[in-house]
Amino acid sequence: MKPWYEQSFGSDYMLVYKHRDWENANKEASKMIAWLELAEGSHVLDIGCGMGRHSLALANLGYTVTGMDLSTTLLDEAHRHDEDGLVEWVKGDMRELPFEAERFDATVNLFTSFGYFTAEEDNVSVLRHIRRVLRTDGCFLIDFLNPTYVAQTLVPRSERIDEETGLLIQEARSIANGWVQKGISIFNPDKEEKPRQYLEQVRLYNLDWFENNLDACSLRIDKLYGNYDGSKYDPEASPRMIMTGRAKR
Repeated sequence: MKPWYEQSFGSDYMLVYKHRDWENANKEASKMIAWLELAEGSHVLDIGCGMGRHSLALANLGYTVTGMDLSTTLLDEAHRHDEDGLVEWVKGDMRELPFEAERFDATVNLFTSFGYFTAEEDNVSVLRHIRRVLRTDGCFLIDFLNPTYVAQTLVPRSERIDEETGLLIQEARSIANGWVQKGISIFNPDKEEKPRQYLEQVRLYNLDWFENNLDACSLRIDKLYGNYDGSKYDPEASPRMIMTGRAKR
C-alpha cells in the first residue's frame, strides 16, 4: 500500500481544502518576504507547493520561483493557475530535492508540509537537503503547527456539505503516539455508496527538535513567530511555529 502522502493529495484534497484562498496567500507571501529580507529577484524554492498559491504570490511580487511537489494532480492545478508561466513547476520528493547544490537564495516550507514520514531520518533528510540547495547565507522559512496548541484545541469530529457538489465531508481528528492524525471520508449522503477515505498524519515535533536538528544540518533559527500576524511565539497559545533563519557557513 502506498504511504498516506501519496494517496491523499489528489482531486479530493482540493475539495477538502478549497477554503484556502488566494488573497490570503498574497498577504502571507508579503509577510514572508519581509521576514526573510529577500532582495527583489531572489530565487525561491517552495517545498511542497501544492496548488501553487504561495509560489504564484511570490512570483507576482517579483521573485524567481520554483514550486516543487510530489503530487501530479496538485502540480497540474498549479499549472492551470499559472497562465503566464511565471513559476517553474517541478515534481519531486522533499527528502531528496532534485536540484543542484546552492541553487536557491531562499526556501519556504508552508502550512505544516513537514513531518510526514515514519522514519525519523527521512524527516531530518528534508532539513539536510534544504541546506544543500541553499546558497551561502541563504535563508529558509518553515511554517509548522504548534504541538501544544494542537493538543489544546483539537476538534475530534466535524462535518460539512460542499455546496457545489453536494458531497458530505467528515473529518475525525486524534493524537496518538506522537502524531496528529486526520481521517477524511467523502460521500454523497443521498446515495448508497462507499465513502472515499483518506488519512493525513504529521509528527508532533516541538521547538527543541527543530533547534537540534536544524543545527545538526548547518541551519540556524534567527526568528520565531506564532502566526502570520507576526505575533511572538508563545509555546502555550500560538497556533503556529514559524521559523526563519539562515544557512550556516
